This record gives sequence, structure tokens and C-alpha cells, in this order.
Amino acid sequence: MRKIDTRNFRRATRSTPREINRQIALNLVREHQPISRADLARRLEVGRGLVTSLVNELIAEGSVVEGVTVDAPRGRRPMMLWVRTHDRFVVAVDVRFSLTYVMLSDFAGTPLALESFDTLVEPGELVEELALRAERLLRTHGAAATCEGIGLVVPGMVDRRTGVVLNAPQLGWRNVNVRDALAARTGLRVMIENAPIACALSQVWLSPRGSEVSNFVYVTVSDGVGAGLVVNGEIVRGHDDTAGEFGHIPIDPDGPECLCGARGCWEAYTSNLALLSRYLGERQSPAALRQQLQTSALTVTDVIARARSGDARAAAAVDETGHYLALGLAKIVNALNPARIVVGGEITAAWDRIGPLVRAEVASRALTESAARTPIVPEQPDTYPRLRGAIALLAARAFAAPRVA
Repeated sequence: MRKIDTRNFRRATRSTPREINRQIALNLVREHQPISRADLARRLEVGRGLVTSLVNELIAEGSVVEGVTVDAPRGRRPMMLWVRTHDRFVVAVDVRFSLTYVMLSDFAGTPLALESFDTLVEPGELVEELALRAERLLRTHGAAATCEGIGLVVPGMVDRRTGVVLNAPQLGWRNVNVRDALAARTGLRVMIENAPIACALSQVWLSPRGSEVSNFVYVTVSDGVGAGLVVNGEIVRGHDDTAGEFGHIPIDPDGPECLCGARGCWEAYTSNLALLSRYLGERQSPAALRQQLQTSALTVTDVIARARSGDARAAAAVDETGHYLALGLAKIVNALNPARIVVGGEITAAWDRIGPLVRAEVASRALTESAARTPIVPEQPDTYPRLRGAIALLAARAFAAPRVA
């Protein structure tokens, strides 16, 4: 799905579909709301008559609503236009190695309810648990009738055409179809995506920064590590939908075991599990580490808090994780030359500590002065980037540019 650039667009003419103009108008409302019809006509560079017709269609289909009037220097006070979000709902799901999060949100990404449970790796059990929780949230909040669907984010590679999870090492899944099973169980539309790609989509569709840059990389650091690549406003997926797996590029072939089965992957040095293992001072298999962490309930947030309180071992674990994060980011800078890198995940809570170290390391390894200045922007974990990515899967369908034959 391609985003419409509202600063550089070409209107539809008699030889191209009217739907293009309607989508441009919708995106202009989304980016400038509240906006009057007169201002919309000015930005669209068309007459008031055409704008009135387009707006009436958007209102009729339930995409746009009219809100309060505002004062005007002369003439009638204009009725302002807003994208309809308050009574359109999305169930967002973030499946991780350890925990699964379920959020009910409105269409603008405002969270209404959030809960979590220990991840069930057996697909059928997970689908049933997700269905029960989604149904309960929708029923409790009276949102069942106007739910746009379920956005499902998983830590693995997804075939975007079939929805099949091709490989999710953290879950032990290969060629698993939970999308269709969840859709059949709930009767709702289900959109599924790889976590880093979903996070990149959240930047495009739900972030104020989304209109600022169309070439960036979103790196997510959680139980796993991956990258979502955006070029000219579109996700880069690769020939078989497996692009962006930077987490499995080796740092050291003799390094620690990764969840994918290989050794020395960037993920094995940088993920939440790697940081916690570093703090505990024990190198063990990911499965054994997960069992230990479930027993102790130790989290990355705990380790960062201990580093702030003067725990030298915690500080060393955080700093070393930042060092290895920078090594991978430098590879991305030199390989892809993005205009910006956004980093999401629990480690960003320590960005005031590791950020300067990361930027210095990346700059020292960049091949040009311009590349050395590549902005590296942290996204704070309390913004729920992966869940916002799940919401974006549904939002993107509503706002994306129509395909023209």
C-alpha cells in the first residue's frame, strides 16, 4: 500500500479514476483536521463544487464527519471536517516470545483498554485465547458493531498475499496460518504483519513524523530484532517478503546462540534476551533463559532502573547492548543510506544513556560525512509502537492510494 504525498500530488482527470481525488481529499483532512471545505478546496486546488461533492461522498461512506463551527472573518461560520475515528475501533495484537498484548483502540490509535498474557505458542490455543479476549473487549466497550478488524503483529516473516507466517523462530512456527483461523473464529477482518514492518507502517500512517520523510528504516529491538524498510513511502518487502531481517546478519559466527538456530546474529547481541543474559552473567540457550526469566519476572525495564540507581553490572549490560546496537545500525547506514533510522523497543528507555554512544559509534563507522549525520530517533516504549503498528494495518487500508490499472 502506497501513501499519498499530500504535498506533491496529481489530481485525477477525466482519464483517471475519481477515487484518486477522494483519497487525496481524505488524506488532506487527516493531516490538517479540523479543516474547512474552503481550505480543503485551496489545498486540493479545485473549485468548491468539486470539494463539496467529494466531501459528501466521504461523509456518506462514513470516512469523514462534520464537527463544530469556527469563527470566520466574514460570512458564514464554516463547519469543520474531521476523519471519523471516535466510533471506529480496532483490536491490536502484539505476539512476542514471552508475552502477548491485546489492545482495543479507536481508529486514530487512542488506546481504550490493554491486557496481556503469557504467549501460547501452539497456534490453535493462541487463536482461541485471542478470540476470547477480543470478543470480551469489544463487548465490554460496546464496540463490536463498529470494529474495523484485528491487526495482528508477529515476530516472524509473513507472506503478505496469503497471511501465512513463513518462519517465526521465536515461536517455533513455520508455514502457520493464524490469520485465517482468527478471522473464521471471530468473524472479523484480520490483517497480519511482521513486527518491524508494522512499526514502520505506524510511522507512515499514525505518527506526526509520517509526512516528514519517505525513506527511513524502523529498527525494533524486543525479544527479537528486525528492520522495516520504507523507500519512497512504500515498504520494501523483497522477492519473497523476507526483506529487513537484519537481526540475523552475523556479528560473530562463533557468538551466542540465536533463536533462529544460528550463532552470532545481531539479535543474539542486541535483543531483550541478550541484555538480560548479559546482566545475569550467564550464557545459556534462549529457551532456558526464557524459563529463568518467567520464574524471576526480570525485565529490561528493571535492569535499566538498576543502572540508573548505580548498579554497575546493570549499567555495563545496558552500555554493551548499546554498543552492539550501534554496530548493526552502522551496517544499515552504510548498506541502505536511509534519511532516518527510528529505533523502537524497551532499550529506548535508556536512550539518554546509550544514545550518545550509539551515535558516536555509528558516525565512526559511516563511510561519508553525510551518512555520519543520519538521524537516529528513539521511540519511547510507552507509545506501544508494535500495537500502533497493528492499528496501522487497518488504517493503511482506509487511507492508501488506490491502485490504478
